[in-house]
Amino acid sequence: MQERVSVMMKCKLFDRVREDNPDFHQKIVPISSELTQPGLAISPEDVERLTSCINIIFHCAATIRFDEPLKHALQLNVMATQQLLSLAQQMHHLQAFIHISTAYANCNRRHIDEIIYPPPVEPKKLIDSLEWMEDSIVRDITPRLIGDRPNTYTYTKALAECVVQKESGKLSIGIIRPSIVGASWQEPFPGWIDNYNGPSGVFIAAGKGILRTMRANNDAVADLIPVDVVINLTLAAGWYTAVHRPKTALVYNCTTGGINPFHWGEIEHHVMSSFKRNPLEQAFRRPNANITSNYLMNQYWILVSHKFPALIYDLYLRLSGQKPQMMRIFNRLHKAIGLLEYFSSQDWQWNSENMNMLMSHLSPEDRKTFNFDVRQLNWPEYIENYCIGTKKYVLNEDMSDIPAARQHLRKLRNIRYTFNTLLLVFIWRVFIARSQMARNIWYFVVSLCFKFLSYFRASSTLTN
Repeated sequence: MQERVSVMMKCKLFDRVREDNPDFHQKIVPISSELTQPGLAISPEDVERLTSCINIIFHCAATIRFDEPLKHALQLNVMATQQLLSLAQQMHHLQAFIHISTAYANCNRRHIDEIIYPPPVEPKKLIDSLEWMEDSIVRDITPRLIGDRPNTYTYTKALAECVVQKESGKLSIGIIRPSIVGASWQEPFPGWIDNYNGPSGVFIAAGKGILRTMRANNDAVADLIPVDVVINLTLAAGWYTAVHRPKTALVYNCTTGGINPFHWGEIEHHVMSSFKRNPLEQAFRRPNANITSNYLMNQYWILVSHKFPALIYDLYLRLSGQKPQMMRIFNRLHKAIGLLEYFSSQDWQWNSENMNMLMSHLSPEDRKTFNFDVRQLNWPEYIENYCIGTKKYVLNEDMSDIPAARQHLRKLRNIRYTFNTLLLVFIWRVFIARSQMARNIWYFVVSLCFKFLSYFRASSTLTN
């Protein structure tokens, strides 16, 4: 675990703090733990160390996989939270417990206030019931259990909020509900992102020319929230919870839609524009993705722009003695996009009064240091930095190679024009060979062109 921490601390993310304090990593003390084990598998020595010195807990550990099996999601998101709360009650100097939830924990509602809603089921009863069931039985009853929620992630996060609320009388608790977390806005620098989660993988697939269509509502609000905004709000909430000791658990909806809305159609436009200016290396096709809310139209474009090119490319790989891979890539992409459709096709309204209240309690200096005022967020600039961030930090591509990447896009464009021209000629030749009407039209067009050229030559001769 010490090696893992050492590798993490060498990340570019910490360059700025490394300049201020080169030995900052010595302040980090890793603790061995396993969320699925009793007592979180923390050793007695580590338990004693934690209970004697911890002041604030930021509980971020969870599975964020939308298609996680219910039993496993329940272990990681609910039961592990219960055990951490039990450990927190043993801590002699604990002043705040900050739990990271999700703005979509109650996505079965259209208007979501900063309150903890009644759970879909009593967590203890569900845990006791699933404990003896075979995984196959749990899998079969999962759709009935989660009801009108789209996946096990949002379902178990709602249960976790209920578990946290039950301990609010014994601990000072705050709950942060971020929406779709994206690349950094300002800190430590614009565009930082290091994974394919959320929209990042979709952006990269579009930039590579793999993704050409996605089912979403162009007019629906894309509630992205920069990761540094979430962190700043979380830190500020930790301070407020420890100092002001609210009587009940305060919930903070960390969202942008109701404050500074931006829509999926606008995101599509700016992502495509950005990747055309700053293309990714070795793109499969030129970036040209389209968003549609029509199911049949989306299925048509999946067939024409995804599956058909994938079959052709895999055939080429087979003929050249290589292993086919494009169809497998597209199948994975379709699965990932399918999990996002629920969130990209609908609108929600989140109340953000506690977020505003917290901002008002900060001094001007702290408000600048821990900035989570998304009214200042410039979306086109943010999306540009986000796309560049996926290129630099996720794909590890060099910005100096952009001219070569642009040349590659021009090559792909020429290949596309050539292919379309040959296809059109081939189709037309088939029509001419099989249809008398097509031949008559062809002869008529040719005769018109011949007459025009003859007239042009005669006019040129007279002029001379």
